[in-house]
Amino acid sequence: MEFESKIISRQIGDILYSSGLTLGTAESCTGGRISEAIIAIPGASDYFKGSIVAYTNEVKEQLLHVSHSVLEKQTAVCEEVAKQMALGIIETLGVNFAIASTGIAGPGGGTPAIPIGTIWIAYGSKDDIRTFKLQENFGRDINLAIATNKSMRLFLDFLQEKEIKSE
Repeated sequence: MEFESKIISRQIGDILYSSGLTLGTAESCTGGRISEAIIAIPGASDYFKGSIVAYTNEVKEQLLHVSHSVLEKQTAVCEEVAKQMALGIIETLGVNFAIASTGIAGPGGGTPAIPIGTIWIAYGSKDDIRTFKLQENFGRDINLAIATNKSMRLFLDFLQEKEIKSE
């Protein structure tokens, strides 16, 4: 894991630990890498409840309550699916915050409409889910590292913007 991810994870952990708030992740293309970065910090069990790696549409629908209709009409790689994954993990795990990812890391699977390297990240709380789209292809490993780092950075920025503090 990259040094930057560990620093960001520590900062996220400090905020969540001191506030008593919780986090869960819903990962498709990142396959647990975001969770791995979160739990790299000792004591993460105080604020990290868990993750669902929803690599298939069936798991997205059954465990995260992603709309079958949205998956069919827009594919799994779209902003709406990322949002629904984040909301689904908040509901399923009963957490305050979520980070979710869905995309095409490569080397195959891309289309002209959704090329390799397209990864949607969703993050936030039940009442404020935000999204970010990655669109460049640097090869599978780098695509996944970028998605993991970016999702963590976005979530940390979100917590800092919301001025989440200890209660």
